[in-house]
Amino acid sequence: MNRATGYSVVIPAFNAAATIAEAVRSVLAQSVPARAVVIVDDGSTDATAEVVAALPGPVRLVRQANQGPGAATNAGFALCEDPLVATLDADDLWLPGKVERQLERLRADADLAAVFCRLATFQDDPARADLAGARGGWSRSTMLIRREVIAAVGPIVDPPGRAGEMVDWFARAKEQGHRFELIAEPLALRRVRPGSLTYAHPDLAGSYLQVARAALLRRRAAARKDG
Repeated sequence: MNRATGYSVVIPAFNAAATIAEAVRSVLAQSVPARAVVIVDDGSTDATAEVVAALPGPVRLVRQANQGPGAATNAGFALCEDPLVATLDADDLWLPGKVERQLERLRADADLAAVFCRLATFQDDPARADLAGARGGWSRSTMLIRREVIAAVGPIVDPPGRAGEMVDWFARAKEQGHRFELIAEPLALRRVRPGSLTYAHPDLAGSYLQVARAALLRRRAAARKDG
């Protein structure tokens, strides 16, 4: 891989000892290898750090006090030096050709800011993922983005409840005019399990309301400025 298309991976992790090794293995199994895998342990109280320390490959562990998934992702971004950055939640997985397919699109269209893919869900066995029911995956687990776009959009902000932070960040990126594309193939898998944000979160609705309100206020402010 030449330097112009090298990519790093950022994985925020909180109490992910049970899933982080499998997530990293899915990164290391990519047909185009990552130059670096930055795992930000966001104040875990389980054995996440110990599991990560035993992983092979270009894995770097960073530990911080618990601040939220957005803050942990920002910390990882700050350590990336490659022109492209991919992100993954600590309990999700990639299929082996994911990044290769995304790199093809970014090479073909210099105006694309980021490429995503469809996302299939599974519970215990990734081999039984619901590929036929895969949905558009506008999420951290499917993103490959140009590093200069990350800098332009600014930090990810964790809303109250610490859910919906990527929805807000994507909205801000699009408001700036950055163009995203979704590959219509299921190239990533989302784990659904009790205790995960995908399964349930007591503050999820409130978090998304905060995100929607922030976007509305930005649009109103822009309209007043233009008017």
